[in-house]
Parts: sequence; C-alpha cells; structure tokens
Amino acid sequence: MEHSLFRYIVRHSLRQQIVLLIMTVASFPFLYIFLDLPKIILNEAIQGKDFPKTFFGFNFDQMEYLIVLCGIFLLLVIVNQAFKYIINVYKGLLGERMLRRLRYDLFMRVLRFPLPHFRRTSAGETIPMITSEVEPLGGYVAEAIATPAYQGGTLLTILAFLFIQDPLMGLAAVSLYPIQIYLIPKLQRKVNNLGKTRVRLMRKVSDRIGETIGGIQEIRSNDTAAYELADFSDRMNGVFKVRYEIYIRKFFIKFLNNFISQLGPFFFFAIGGWLVIRGELSVGALVAVLSAYKELYAPWKELLAYYQMKEDARIKYEQVVAQFEPAGMVEAERLLNDPAAIEPFTGEVVLSNVRLADEGEIQLLDGVSLHLPLDSHTAIVGGAGSGKHELALTLARLADPQSGRITIGGKDLATLPDAVVGRRIAFVGSSTAFFNMSLADNLLYGLKHRPLTPRELDDESRPIWERDLNEAKRSGNCEYDVRADWIDYEAVGGKGTEAVERRLVEVLKIVRLDEDVFALGLRGRLDPAAEPERAERVLKGRETFHQALADEGLGKLVEPFEVDRWNDNASVAENLLFGAPRGDGEDLETLTEHPFVAEVLSEGGLDADLVEAGRRIAATMIELFADLPADHEFFEQYSFISSEDLPVYQVLLNRIEREGVGTLDAQERRRLAGLAFRLIPARHRLDVLDDRVRDRMLTARRRLMDNSPDDLKGRIEFFDRTKYHAQSSIQDNILFGRVVYGQAQARGRVGQKLAQVVDDAGLRDMVMVVGLSFHVGSGGSRLSNAQRQKAAIARALLKRPDMMVLSEPTSAVDALEQVEIIERLREAMTGRAIVWSVQRPVLARSFDRVVVMQGGRVVQSGTPDEVDIDGSAYRRLVGDA
Repeated sequence: MEHSLFRYIVRHSLRQQIVLLIMTVASFPFLYIFLDLPKIILNEAIQGKDFPKTFFGFNFDQMEYLIVLCGIFLLLVIVNQAFKYIINVYKGLLGERMLRRLRYDLFMRVLRFPLPHFRRTSAGETIPMITSEVEPLGGYVAEAIATPAYQGGTLLTILAFLFIQDPLMGLAAVSLYPIQIYLIPKLQRKVNNLGKTRVRLMRKVSDRIGETIGGIQEIRSNDTAAYELADFSDRMNGVFKVRYEIYIRKFFIKFLNNFISQLGPFFFFAIGGWLVIRGELSVGALVAVLSAYKELYAPWKELLAYYQMKEDARIKYEQVVAQFEPAGMVEAERLLNDPAAIEPFTGEVVLSNVRLADEGEIQLLDGVSLHLPLDSHTAIVGGAGSGKHELALTLARLADPQSGRITIGGKDLATLPDAVVGRRIAFVGSSTAFFNMSLADNLLYGLKHRPLTPRELDDESRPIWERDLNEAKRSGNCEYDVRADWIDYEAVGGKGTEAVERRLVEVLKIVRLDEDVFALGLRGRLDPAAEPERAERVLKGRETFHQALADEGLGKLVEPFEVDRWNDNASVAENLLFGAPRGDGEDLETLTEHPFVAEVLSEGGLDADLVEAGRRIAATMIELFADLPADHEFFEQYSFISSEDLPVYQVLLNRIEREGVGTLDAQERRRLAGLAFRLIPARHRLDVLDDRVRDRMLTARRRLMDNSPDDLKGRIEFFDRTKYHAQSSIQDNILFGRVVYGQAQARGRVGQKLAQVVDDAGLRDMVMVVGLSFHVGSGGSRLSNAQRQKAAIARALLKRPDMMVLSEPTSAVDALEQVEIIERLREAMTGRAIVWSVQRPVLARSFDRVVVMQGGRVVQSGTPDEVDIDGSAYRRLVGDA
C-alpha cells in the first residue's frame, strides 16, 4: 500500500483527475468573460453614447443593447454554475469510489494481519480507523487536484483581470498574499501536530470504552465504577486540552485571514478613487475591479481551506497506513490465490525443528520434530505452558514458526495458499467465533470459499446487478456476488438443499447437538406457503399426537382448542380472539383494542365485566405483592403487574373506591381490562370470570370470527384444526391446545409423547432443519458454551477435511459426552487425520498416537501403550489430573 496519500491518489485515479482538470480549465474563459461583462454593461450600455451599436451583425439601440448584455450575463451565470455543478458531482463520485477502495484495501489488510497482532491491537482501535477516521480522506481525494487547479485557476484569472484593468490595482490586490503564504503554513503545522495527538488520544479512549464494555461484569462485581469514571474523566481531560488548543490556534489563523482580506477594499478605495479622480480609471472599471476583488476572496479562502484539508488528510492517511502494516503480514497472493484443482493431502505431516516465539521472544515451541501419518489420530497432551496449544495452531497454520519447516505430503505448508489449507485442514479451538445469523449459516460458513453458481436474475434486476458490478470494478473492490450460491457441494457430498440438510443433520448427530437443535426446531416456525409439504406433515403429526394421547389415556394432559368451548389453560385474550397475531411483534392484547373488538365487547356488556375483573385482579395483586421487594421472583412467575406499576394501580383503585368505576377514562378502563385479558384461569385461579361471562365471551368469539372487518381478519389467524398456523411454533401446531396446569409432570410427559410422535412420523430431521434457522445472536450469545463448541466441531466436520486439528474443543462439555464425541468423531474421520490437543490426558488412551509436550518440546511420542509406562511424562500427567 502506498505510504504517500498523493501517490495513492495518482495510482488509482489519475485518469479521473485528468478529466476533472480538463473540465476545470475549460471553465476559465467563461469566468473571465463573466468578470469583464459588468464593465462593458456600465461603460457601453448604461453610460455609452454612440447608438445604435452593432453586435454580432445586428443593430441595437441603448435599451436593447442593455437587455442583450444582461441576457449574456445571465447565460454566463448559468454556464459557470453548471460547470461547478458537474465538477462537484464528478468529484463526489470520485471521492466515494476512492473511499470505498481505501476501506476495502484496509479491510483486506486486516484479513492479512498475523494472529498475534490481534492480541496487541483491539477491535476498538481498528474499527474507527476503517469507518470514521478515513471518512475525510474521501472528500480530500476528490479535491486533491481539482480544487487547487480550479480555485488556483480562478484566482489567477481574477488577478489577470485586475492587472489588465490597471497594474497598480493588481499589485494592491496581491500585496498582502506573501504575508499569508509565509505565516499560515507555520501556524497550520502546529495545528496539524495537535491533530495527530488528538487522533492518538481518541483511539485510546475508544479502546478503553471497548475494554469497559467487555469487562462490565468485572466492574459491577468489584464495585469499580467510580474508578472507571475517574479514568475516563482523566482521558477526556487530555482530549479537552488538546482540542481547546486546536481551537485557539485554528481561530487565530481564521482571524488573521479575515483581517488581511478586509484590508483589500481599503487599498482599492484609496488607490482606485485616486485614479478615477485623476481620470486614469473609469467608474465602470473601478466597479468591475471591486466586483472582481470580491470574487477573489472566495478562491483564496478555498485554497487556504484546501491546504488545511490536505495536511489533515495526509496525517490521517500516514497514521492509518502505519497501523495497517504490522510485521509478519500474510501475502495477498496466499490469501486470495485459488488453484484450479485442489488435491487431497496424502502421506504424512512432518515437522522439522520447528521453533515458535511470542512477541516477547519467549520460546513457545523449541525445536519440535514429528512425523504424523495422515491416516492416524493423534492426541497431544501436556500441562499449562507446555506448547500443546501452540503446536495445534502451527499445524493449522494459524501461527507461523520463526524457523523450521512443516510439510504435508512433501508440500511446504508455509507456501500453500489459504484456498488449499482452508479446505483441506480444519481447526477447532476452545472458543470459536460465531456470526449474528442463523445456526445453519454459521455451520455452512466453512463451505463458502468462492461463488459456484450465479444467482438467477430477471430482466428488471440484471441492469442493477451489472451497474453494481461495474461500480465494484471501478472502486477496486471484490467482484464476487455475495448473493450467489457459495456452498461447496462437493464437500457436502451432494447438490441441492436436501443434500445440504441431510449432511447438516448427520454432523449434528455426530457431535451430539441434535437434541438441542431439535428443541430449537420445536420452538421454531415454518412458512406453510413456502413449504406446504412440511406443513402438511406437521398437520398429520397433530392428528397422530392427539390420537396417541386419547389411546393412552393422556388426553387430560392437553386441553385442545375447540371453537365452541372455553379453554381454561389459555389466556382470556386467546379465548376471545381464538387465534394468534399474523404479524411479527404484534400481540393479542393490542388486537383487543381494535374498534370492532371494542364494539363487540360493548354490545355484549363484556367491557364492564372485563374492567371489573381487572379491578379485582389489581386488588389481589396489590394485596399479595405490595410488601415484596421489587426483584422478588414471584413478580416474574405470578404477578400480572410489575413492581414499578403497583403504585399506579393502587392510586387507580383508591379513586374507584372514592368515586366509582364510572369516573374512569378510556385509557384507564383499557389498563384494567388488559389485566383481565392476560388471565389464564387454570394457572392463576383467581375466579374473577363466572360461567355467564364465559358464555357471552364465546358468543363474542363467534361474532368476531364471522363478521370481523377485513383489516382485523388480516391481523388474526383464527385457530382451525385443519390448518397449519404460520405464526405458531411447530410444537404449538402439533399440540393445538395448551398443556393443562395442575397435572403432575404434565409438561414432561406431554413433551416425551410429542417427541415420540415426531419420531414415529419421521418428522425429527425436518424439525431439526427448522431449528437450524435459529439465529444464534451476536457472537453466538444465544447458545451455551457447550453448544458453541459442538457447533464449531460440526462446522469443521462439514468440510470433510484431510486433517482436523482441535485444541481443547470440548472444555465446556460434560466429561461423559467428551468421550462419546471423541469416539463418534474418530469414526467419522476414519482414514483421515485428527490431531487433538486434549484437555484431560486420560482421553489420549483412545487415540492411535500420543504426543507429550513439556516446555515447548516433545518429550514423548508413540502409541498409548508406548507412552503409558512407569515414570513417564505421560503417566505423571495422568496422575496429576
């Protein structure tokens, strides 16, 4: 990457800069005529005497001549502004393209950083450099050549005009410029140095904020908030002092510029007036000169601003480039080279005298030499600081040794492109990054190397795609289509969605993540319009499930939804509307506020019943929970009202007691009715709705289902035993009812029966596929540590690598499950290499070979029987464990 910003600009935008320069130079003749025209209007059209005048072969009297000249003046205004508009738009386009290129170049360099660099530099420092710090550079790139050319050319044109009118007036105009040219750079240099300091300080502030967010748990648990605030205040004080000094110096520069510019009219009035009085200069020429001098200040001011911008951009660019050139960067060719054919690894992995040291030159691997056959499974064991983790990183080429050599099948690992290493070797550590997308997308991430199948484009979208592709080319960005099909189906073992899903389910079972994903799938949703066959299978499962409950005498555990029956285990809102909201983020209580629902409730007299039920619920809640602390678990489990809202309802009940329910306004009545709508009779057992109210509620339900207006029907999906409900989970679709409250172990027994029915109907894999659409959250935060580790192993296994390198990948997994996962993974990787840095040395006994590390050296190597002998390093490790 170019170290000089100007060279970077010339290298990537020379042609566009030349186009800007040509347009700029082409505008100067029109500018000169525009400056000279006021003098002609005054001297010839307004004060002239010899009329009619001939102009372009036509004769004009005085008024006609004035109108023609004014018309030309207006035309020149349009022409000059059109030049400015076209130049500015082109500059904006060029600036955005170059900014896009620069950010792309910086991001690609991040991908090339050596891994140890990320231990020294946090994301809090790197992210602002790519996003906010380089933002001004885009503006400067567009101005780099065009602005000094345009503004300098404008300045010279105006000065030429002044000197042509009178040399003395021209000298008066330029007399003060040398002072500014001498002083401004000296003052600006100090401002630039302060700007560098400000940028460095703000990076450290940004880094500290990132550390604080990451360590918020430690801050809260150790009561160090006051210390953190003091530290932040101290850092901001340093920033404040630098910025204040910048303001003082910057505005002094501005004061100096404005003062000198205001001296110009003094010279013009004095010298110009003297020349007019002596008859050596016409009034029209003086007016034209004054007008031209007024125009002179604008380009000079722009040139000064450009100088400040240039220095600021130069500093930012140099600082950014320095941060993005750490030692040991990966070559771009190694990162992006894509061989036509990638052959599987064969033979063995050979490490010859491999040495690895950290930034402090502490030896992590010290002369490691090993032979690892690619058809065997090797366990690496060792204590803390033994080098076993570093050996795993080196084998996966995630750490580059300082000396020594690693070959695979005779090929030097260091020279192979990432396209080979990333597809033939898989690495799994104890902590793995997950992206904020679905579980399936995260699992398939290791299969997305290059786009293999272009996306299908219709006549409407193709021009947009081609335009976007051309912009990517002009900006030097990647030309791959991120919306194409990137999945490596050869690694999957079959092409198409079904093959991918089968493979995903297969690896989930190997790593024992299938039950978790199955549970996620039951809580997930299916789109019946997009997947009608699967929805139909769920409906068949619904009938099978209810029939199985009836056959086994378990029907009392689930109360199904029936259109003519009240459901004690569903909420009052569900009983009234008998359906689920169609829209995401909408709830049933919101739908109860629809005007038609309110009308039906009012006509049935139910509005008063619901308000009264809400009043009784509020009184009961206040009586039960008023004396409990705000964070008591009972609020979460049983209360309709949060601890913060209890006083509000207390005030409301006191007013009802004094003045009666009739004094409540519409909002207060809705608040009380809302409590009644959340009531689940069987769960809460408050007995605030009698049979008479329930019967009228069923009547209101029927009217809502039959007569609701289209806008309300479009927002509710009414329960129908013959239909799949898109907004309900798969589990709720199969249950088509509610588990009965109060029955011993009802949920567990229903869950077992539901799982059995799903298995018998052959729906398990389908449900797991739905579970794969679960969004894992930022960094996989919605998954447990054990789930993330299992998913990481599954992602590596999906690639079908020739060698899988693992470093304590199951540290969060239950001990018995660790053994099972090792057995299953070894079976799945039969004939291919596994190198596993195990957490517990005893686990190594099930591997083909064992490597014992100590102090960065290999102290034992061989079969489990060969290393597990009296007094051996391995035996000591097992004994210590």
